[in-house]
Amino acid sequence: MTTTTAPRLGTALARLLVLAAALLGVLLAGAAPASAHAALTGSDPGDGAVVATAPEEVGLTFSEQVAMSADSIRVLDPSGRRADTGEIIDLCSGAVVKYGVALRAGLPDGTYTVAWQTVSADSHPIAGAFTFSIGAPSATSVALPEQTAGGGIVGALYGIARYLSYAGFAVLVGGGAFVLLCWPRGAGVRPVQRTVVRGWLTLTGATLVMLLLRGPYTGSGKLADAFDLAGLQAVLQTKTGAALTSRLLLLGAAALFVAVLFGAYARRTDPKERKDLSFGLGLGGTVVAAGIAGTWALAEHASTGIQPGIAMPVDILHLLAVAAWLGGLTTLLVALYRAPSVERAAVERFSRVAFASVAVLVATGLYQSWRQVGSWSALTGTRYGQLLLVKIGLMGVLVGIAWISRRWTQRLAERTTTGDGTEPGAEADAEADAEGGTEAATGAGSEAGTEADSEAEEEQLEEDLQEEDLQEEGLQEEPDPERAAQLARQRAAVATARRKKARDADPERTGLRRSVLTEAAVAVVLLAVTTVLTATEPGRTEEEATRTGGTTAGSAAVPDRPVDIRLPFDTGGVDGKGVVRLSLDPGRTGANALHLFVERPNGKPLDVPEIKVNLTLEEKGVGPLPVAPDRIQTGHWSASGVQLPLPGEWRIQVTVRTSDIDQTTIEKNVKIG
Repeated sequence: MTTTTAPRLGTALARLLVLAAALLGVLLAGAAPASAHAALTGSDPGDGAVVATAPEEVGLTFSEQVAMSADSIRVLDPSGRRADTGEIIDLCSGAVVKYGVALRAGLPDGTYTVAWQTVSADSHPIAGAFTFSIGAPSATSVALPEQTAGGGIVGALYGIARYLSYAGFAVLVGGGAFVLLCWPRGAGVRPVQRTVVRGWLTLTGATLVMLLLRGPYTGSGKLADAFDLAGLQAVLQTKTGAALTSRLLLLGAAALFVAVLFGAYARRTDPKERKDLSFGLGLGGTVVAAGIAGTWALAEHASTGIQPGIAMPVDILHLLAVAAWLGGLTTLLVALYRAPSVERAAVERFSRVAFASVAVLVATGLYQSWRQVGSWSALTGTRYGQLLLVKIGLMGVLVGIAWISRRWTQRLAERTTTGDGTEPGAEADAEADAEGGTEAATGAGSEAGTEADSEAEEEQLEEDLQEEDLQEEGLQEEPDPERAAQLARQRAAVATARRKKARDADPERTGLRRSVLTEAAVAVVLLAVTTVLTATEPGRTEEEATRTGGTTAGSAAVPDRPVDIRLPFDTGGVDGKGVVRLSLDPGRTGANALHLFVERPNGKPLDVPEIKVNLTLEEKGVGPLPVAPDRIQTGHWSASGVQLPLPGEWRIQVTVRTSDIDQTTIEKNVKIG
């Protein structure tokens, strides 16, 4: 009895992963700062600032270009009424991206809220809010919506459509490439045809949904606005709207290629005609596939930041490599499970295509990682970097499983052949095909054959033989045409079931099917992580915003007026998100009263185990001066007699601990007169 064991990972895979890690390290070590996925890096007045007189305008500075509309910046007075004129002012100068809104004349003293929402150059919506005070802080009745830009049910549906669009693209392009490059006979196999067509339908449907949801996704957040014709017209005038429209047009051309592939190409029998048509389909299909991939590159991360002229072609190559690998893998899986037979040579050819795709993915992925992350600290300390690490880990797992699949393929190729040089079972396959065993020829379908068990096969075969014997002995009249057709279908089903039984008994083929199925399951998760990455602020941008103070440009305090600032935090644990409101009264040198209010994102008080404050005046070498506030009540901490010996720009650091292991430190600069 011969036993077959799973191939073990060798040193080749380990060397490949070590080389990839080394290249990633070199790129990250020498990374330069860049911009993508816009962030608010400053404001005038600053968050929490107290100004003596009302400014003429409020200005916002962003890390990259943004699309502003008439309602992108709103300034609300303490009672919640609009305090701005609605006139957006372009304050950009050189590399500085700054926009403002003019304020009405004669504004009274009090606390004003600035709410802003826009779309960054890489198509993602961003929003935020902060406060400043004129004369003195006051109570405010402004209630901002808790839903963030791109969130809610609309955000969830848009995210699902984004994922399905990537999946549909991979299956459409990868399935077509698998047929042309690896298994030309698969063009006439119905399950393969259905798989590729479903990829086209998925991508087309997802694109239409994204086009309809784009308006509410970047604006109101209301699902009903998806059918607002005015909003749709506005979307079509944006870069993302143009990209989605172009994708739909290219999908029309793709439908023509799919029709030819599974129609004229599948019916060609002359080798020369088939070869010429294959060349035309391959060339034209590559152009269309690259064009569809370009609709992502032209509208998202690759189109902004450093080296967009390089980043966009690299992104197109990356998407095409993903499609060739994962889409081809999906089609191979369907062929292994649903098609009557798939030649071992086809599996070997796909193995070579997959290896080339992985090589392209490693090269383009390293470049994209350097461009979007930029430093080791961003790789480990930002959400984008952490998701990227998860993606790299999944890629490693996927490459390992693919290596095992490659070993199973090699074992299939190395198996002993029959005396005439054909593979065992190949003659039976050919005979079944000649009898109409394939789904395209008989209409019985391989699916019907896969459902027949061994007992049914034997009973049906015995019945057929008995009827044939009766006919030969003259004991039964010649069957009518319907009965003859029924018997033909039954024989085809039995033949297909026999081949399935023989195929399942083949340990090498069974091992390949299982490894490919595992590979496909990991690929589904990998595609989900990649989709989330495309909607996440790159780590380099997040770090850049933190270095420049995030949503603050520093606040200028008026003598004898309290300093009020807001500090969002996220410790990463349960109940780890919230806002610290800090008040320093009277906000001048000497003794001050310090009040801290810790709130959840919805504004409700949050009780934390510990909160600490440090004050530093770096220009004079003073500090850090530690402050240990006392807990007054839930979410309220206070300290009296906080001494600020010198005027200047003080850095206030607040450390919030939400559990035994989860804590974070946030900071902001304030001017003390």
